[in-house]
Amino acid sequence: MDTVAERAVGHDELAVLKLLAVDGGVGGGTKTSCRSLADRLDASSQTASRRLRRLAEAELVERETVGDGQWVTVTDEGERALRAEYETYRRIFEGSSPVELVGTATDGMGEGRHYITLQGYMEQFRSKLGYEPFPGTLNVALTESGVRARSALSTQDSVRIEGWEDDDRTYGPADCYSAQVVALEGDDDRSYDGAHVIVPERTHHDESRVEVIAPDKLRSALELGDEEAVAVRVGGGESR
Repeated sequence: MDTVAERAVGHDELAVLKLLAVDGGVGGGTKTSCRSLADRLDASSQTASRRLRRLAEAELVERETVGDGQWVTVTDEGERALRAEYETYRRIFEGSSPVELVGTATDGMGEGRHYITLQGYMEQFRSKLGYEPFPGTLNVALTESGVRARSALSTQDSVRIEGWEDDDRTYGPADCYSAQVVALEGDDDRSYDGAHVIVPERTHHDESRVEVIAPDKLRSALELGDEEAVAVRVGGGESR
């Protein structure tokens, strides 16, 4: 997804973010100065200041001026950016591991039903995913661990649904990740293969929710009640 952070920072800023995290910036904050950062980066103080400012503008860090420097704390958004970097390196050295997104089934705002039934998307679902999705999505509100795990989605193979436009407006692209949905409550084994997590490039949802599409109505297929716990497992298989 095209987030504010991705537009504002690059590898140079992420290098500063890593240094701050190593110094204790995650979960408590760390004291630093542009001069000390510059020495460690082998750069000028102006360059270090600019990179730190970009991190703050992207809301990856929070800064507070103190007597002889700055108190810098890595935000939740910054931690997610670091986790995404970690997952990328882990994929390089260990290969891709399945991602499990745990949460609860919730009601959406009806937007999923509207967008996935649009012809420009539906034609691509048929040709690229091999099925016509049920007109609606399963919305999953993620637990804290699920939100953390979501950063690893980018390490998985996806099917790209291209953006398109009609006479009225432009519609953005999305990525679809092959997934299995498993109901976690009860003694019976209720699981559904052949679903896809759909991640629009432009969405009203924050990182705490995911939407899942499938040929069938997932709530009915899995007999899911409101707020019932589910796991969405991505990876470990090929897309349809």
